[in-house]
Amino acid sequence: MAEKGSNGILKQAGILAAAGIIVRIIGLLYKSPLTSIIGDEGNGYYNAAYNWYITALMIASYSIPSAISKVMSQKFALGQYKSAQKLFRCALVFVGISGTICGVLLMALSRFLVGEGGAYVLRVFGPTVLLYGPLGVLRGYFQANRTMVPTSISQIAEQIINAVVSILAAFLLTNYAVSKLAANPDSGVNPAIYGAAGSALGTGAGVLTALLFMMFVYYLNRNRVKKQMDSDHGAVDDTATILFQIIAVVVPFLFSTLLYNITPNINQKIFYAFMMNVRGLGESETASLYGVYAGKALTITTIPIAMASAMASAMIPSISAKFIKGQRDEANAIATKVIRVSMLVAIPSAIGLIALARPVTMILFPQRGSLDQAAMLLAVLSLTVIFYSQSTITNSVLQGTGRLFVPVINATIALALQTAILIVILSVTPLNNMSLVITRVIYAFILFVLNDISCRKRLGLNLDTKAIYIMPAVAAVVMGVAAFAVYFVLTIPFGGMAEVGYFVNLIATVIAIGTGALTYAAVLIKSGSITEEVLRSLPKGTNLIGILKKVKLL
Repeated sequence: MAEKGSNGILKQAGILAAAGIIVRIIGLLYKSPLTSIIGDEGNGYYNAAYNWYITALMIASYSIPSAISKVMSQKFALGQYKSAQKLFRCALVFVGISGTICGVLLMALSRFLVGEGGAYVLRVFGPTVLLYGPLGVLRGYFQANRTMVPTSISQIAEQIINAVVSILAAFLLTNYAVSKLAANPDSGVNPAIYGAAGSALGTGAGVLTALLFMMFVYYLNRNRVKKQMDSDHGAVDDTATILFQIIAVVVPFLFSTLLYNITPNINQKIFYAFMMNVRGLGESETASLYGVYAGKALTITTIPIAMASAMASAMIPSISAKFIKGQRDEANAIATKVIRVSMLVAIPSAIGLIALARPVTMILFPQRGSLDQAAMLLAVLSLTVIFYSQSTITNSVLQGTGRLFVPVINATIALALQTAILIVILSVTPLNNMSLVITRVIYAFILFVLNDISCRKRLGLNLDTKAIYIMPAVAAVVMGVAAFAVYFVLTIPFGGMAEVGYFVNLIATVIAIGTGALTYAAVLIKSGSITEEVLRSLPKGTNLIGILKKVKLL
């Protein structure tokens, strides 16, 4: 039985957050050797195709885990286990049909969506859309049961297999393309495209592995499911009612997540059109510019955002269950606590990435040719960590309390504004991929503001601006200055920041991050902005308290 209350939510969120961070770290670790194999150009083809693959998942099944966990948690709270199980079966049919349609369309429209180079990659992604549907339903089922362990393990297994197969397939296919090109220089074979397609194979292998694992876990839980159903002597919802419930919840989730995630596709299409048709760049050069942005800078920012996404996933079932019981104050208390904890992590993460943008980029993507460019993009893009973390959680708060279409309206407004801004930037400035960064920051900020206003106005959510935003920001700025100063001093004997080697950079960065973390904690604690009670609510908070006491900060 999962713990109740906000601490229980934070514990479950901590499990998902830990898994999410592990997944992102694995993703970053394998991206570095993968980039060495396929290059920035291959990264460009891969990420352009990946954006549309994610969009297809949005339509077919990506909103299913959150939607299913919301509806099923309500039924579990009311003891309607038979109806919950019927909903589970109907959801599997739903995603089977939608996944097949979206996968076929993705492959059929691949050339139109991403051009000739990315089309090969997108066709490899097509079958994975069908596999992801039942995986999403199973994850939503266990989230509704307030246990995040199966989902977390499946995510880690998915990413490990993805990493191994991606690197291996990219290496083999790139070498095959190189040998084919050497045998016939006029063949027109592009090794970057072959390598990117190989990387896409890894995504499918990872999803298949996760699906098999979740099916096995569900099989192990069949007796518990049977006992729950036997204890339910109430009426069972008919199929039409169940399907209506699925559609009624999935559609708003779908629109909000689709609008939230289709933005990169729209920006990619606009960027490619301007670069190739207006500025006269070739597809390879354009793909390389996009690859530095999406494959490097954007990838790094996903690690801290993963924690907010995990908290949002863990929060929806509990908020939804309390809201349906009329416990509005308890639901708001959970939301407020989760937002505060999220900001305690997101704000220093963003400032830390700004302060150490080049060192962090060098660790993960040491290719010197685009290092400075990627670091500059990351420094600006890091601001989105704060905005996306908060808007991800407030999205879930609004959805969990029945305001399903409010995030849709907010995302639509943000999308319209950011699209116009991107076109203006590309039209009147010489900026290339930095235009994508600036636009993404503006989009994230608009979502941040609109969702914050909606939560305060519609739900009466009382967010303490000073405690949640201002004090963590002040402490984070002090932390950033300290971390940068330590790194700067440590690299002076080795030629300075611009000349430092990989391993010296790695050691100096780790020391700088450690110093920064202690500085951040010290400022918050000594200023009274954070108490032992708040620390205890953090994932692994008890361990953190022990460390802080050893270094005399508590």
